[in-house]
Amino acid sequence: MASNRNRVLAGSPFPLGARWDGSGVNFALFSANATKVELCLFDKNGRREIERVPLPEYTHEIWHGYLPDVRPGQRYGYRVHGPYEPSAGHRFNPHKLLLDPYALALHGEIRWHDALFGYRIGHQRGDLSFDRRDSAFVMPKCVVVDPAVTWGPDIKPEIPWAKTVVYEAHVKGLTERREDIAAPLRGTFEGLAQPSVIEHLVDLGVTAIELLPSQAFFDDQHLVERGLSNYWGYNTIGFFAPAPRYITPDGSIHEFKHMVRRLHEAGIEVFLDVVYNHTAEGNELGPTLSFRGIDNASYYLLGDDPRYYFDSTGTGNTVNMRHQRVLQMVTDSLRYWAEDCHVDGFRFDLASSLGRDRENFDPNAVFFDAICQDPVLSRVKLIAEPWDTASEGYQLGHFPPGWAEWNDKFRDAARGFWRGDKGVVPQLADCLLGSAQLFENRGRRPWASVNFITAHDGFTLADVVSYNDKHNEANGENNADGHSHNVSRNWGAEGPTDDPNINAMRDRARRNLMATVILSQGTPMLLMGDEFGRSQSGNNNAYCQDNELNWVDWSQAGEGGSEFQEFVRGLLALRASRKLLSHDRFLHEDPDVGGGTYALWHRPDGEPMRPEDWTSPDLQSLGLLLCSPDTCLLLLLNAREEPVTFRPPVPLKSGWGVLVDTARGSVLQEPGEPLQEESLAVPEYTLLLLESRE
Repeated sequence: MASNRNRVLAGSPFPLGARWDGSGVNFALFSANATKVELCLFDKNGRREIERVPLPEYTHEIWHGYLPDVRPGQRYGYRVHGPYEPSAGHRFNPHKLLLDPYALALHGEIRWHDALFGYRIGHQRGDLSFDRRDSAFVMPKCVVVDPAVTWGPDIKPEIPWAKTVVYEAHVKGLTERREDIAAPLRGTFEGLAQPSVIEHLVDLGVTAIELLPSQAFFDDQHLVERGLSNYWGYNTIGFFAPAPRYITPDGSIHEFKHMVRRLHEAGIEVFLDVVYNHTAEGNELGPTLSFRGIDNASYYLLGDDPRYYFDSTGTGNTVNMRHQRVLQMVTDSLRYWAEDCHVDGFRFDLASSLGRDRENFDPNAVFFDAICQDPVLSRVKLIAEPWDTASEGYQLGHFPPGWAEWNDKFRDAARGFWRGDKGVVPQLADCLLGSAQLFENRGRRPWASVNFITAHDGFTLADVVSYNDKHNEANGENNADGHSHNVSRNWGAEGPTDDPNINAMRDRARRNLMATVILSQGTPMLLMGDEFGRSQSGNNNAYCQDNELNWVDWSQAGEGGSEFQEFVRGLLALRASRKLLSHDRFLHEDPDVGGGTYALWHRPDGEPMRPEDWTSPDLQSLGLLLCSPDTCLLLLLNAREEPVTFRPPVPLKSGWGVLVDTARGSVLQEPGEPLQEESLAVPEYTLLLLESRE
């Protein structure tokens, strides 16, 4: 299809993507191995191809052209010519419409159809965006946008790392069931920007919201065929475009920016969970959507046999971060979200893959070096999920200075301790003080440990104390999906029960776990809905459930959940007001190391812990003393089935007063009446926090 309706000038190879300059649009696409690139223009509905324009220039492996008659709103895609030689790593096919890797917006979602039916119907209506070889889907279209937006006096909160409290949330899951939000806004960026949602976050006391993948992603065909979807969104295909499903029907990409500004006005930072380790194209049998058809051999790590991919992600492919143009694309994407969209930080999915030289992980890999030297990216908050699925994939504690890391050792130690496991106290003790064994190197600080009990992947907090085993039958995989390493305890019944004693123990267990993560050194992370008991009915892999199983039921906040929510709010307020609970240095017995602050471990009899005490198989109770020149805090933990009598160390002038008691469910911002006795009985499965002042 050719036309002369649009004049085509040489344009520039930079910047990559489709960029409106106020007069026309410059199109630029990297492909080192293509022989020809055609720009396909579509009507405003994205259904009919109205013009096909070969890009006239090829400079520095970039195909480019300038169309002075194109305006923002134009729908487009590419057809890329070149060899189809899988044995050499090339999979070019000009019959496939491809997405621009630098597209700032996408129009529509992939629509999966029966191959023959979809191909026939599509061509009858003039929709030439079907594939000829595997024509089972209709492609979305890229959109030329005018990125200009009026931010006004947007000021980034710039919360210090030591004061950061992360709230992991899903855009739709957090807002879909809020009745005080207009129906068209629920499940969107605009819905998350509504005052009632932001007020909840502010009242709770979190300082940052970490959004599950919000870059453009698609539902896998095998999920759609089972009536499911890729709800979590770890299936990215557009690194610059916000997910169309989170934009209102008549809205624009600027809704994301509006959400960021509203959160910033409330003092809340915005982090994005980003997936640069793989794409939605899967393995060699997956759909060709963008990168595979543009330049497969450049964008992906290929195996020893180039027909196949080197897969360190468990998804079928791994992005080739060693290629300079691919590395440029990822860092350009990060800068776009940080500069143009004012995002404050990023959590990197399967971050070990980003530092791979195939089989080997390198903390000085080119990706980390690129981030470190970048004047923009080196100043935002960076969080690694420090593992992937290949050999040497588990790299907790090995990321460069400036990075924080999800600490799953904290999760397992805290869960194991409070369910009554023996032998976990030494690991828990290290975790309570910021996991110094992992992170106290190269000048790193305690905040590098992102401490969590729950995250999107796994049980919710309510399910950790209600189920011994996973119950993923709704996923349609015979309960074979998801891991079985839950480190959970149902306390006497699997799932919901009317037994008041079991429910009382579950409530106490929730309080113990929440208090542990909030009162520990490091960066605490909470999962949305945990503050009032959200359950996924024992599903620990609800990635494909776009329904009430995943959506937060806000009515719970007023049906028994408000009491626990108040407990969480109190803990976060306490943490914010006590520097001892969020120190920016690792604490040791020597005050000089901690800038005048120190930490001591105590046995229940009040004596300091001895080396042999740590190896006792019966160790399930201990105390942690944190002291600055004018204040001391004493954390007492008892995971035994019976009460334990503790003898607190000699207090400061005010005596010891209780701040937190998980047996009673109480949190005080000022200590209660000083203890009159030299010892106190800590009930079974209970955490106490005491304070004494000069």
